[in-house]
Amino acid sequence: MARIEGVILPNERRVEYGLAFLYGIGLSRSRVILQETKINPDTRVKDLSHEQVAAIQKFITNNYKVEGELKKEVTMNIKRLQEIGSYRGLRHKKSLPTRGQRTKTNARTRKGPRKPANVVPNKKILAKK
Repeated sequence: MARIEGVILPNERRVEYGLAFLYGIGLSRSRVILQETKINPDTRVKDLSHEQVAAIQKFITNNYKVEGELKKEVTMNIKRLQEIGSYRGLRHKKSLPTRGQRTKTNARTRKGPRKPANVVPNKKILAKK
């Protein structure tokens, strides 16, 4: 069981894919990490020695922002955009797409489920007038 930056890596995975479980580390970055620490990417996480885990941990903390530190930086960047009132900040506030995607159709992931159309409550009352 390898624990890096507070994240427990899955034992049965290869190391290069196991490192991708860390927020901020993808497959290409994990390959660079393993190349620099001279660890075979084909080894399983459960087969790593304590020295190898310590070497990976040290390399990551010295060279990359990951997990909490990276999440904090991202949220601070979004807050900064909102405070200065930029277009992107306003889009974040309204929880709409920020990178120019269309919203007339699609964008349901960002906008949430459809709201029902404005329905007139009592048609009989309006017809009598």
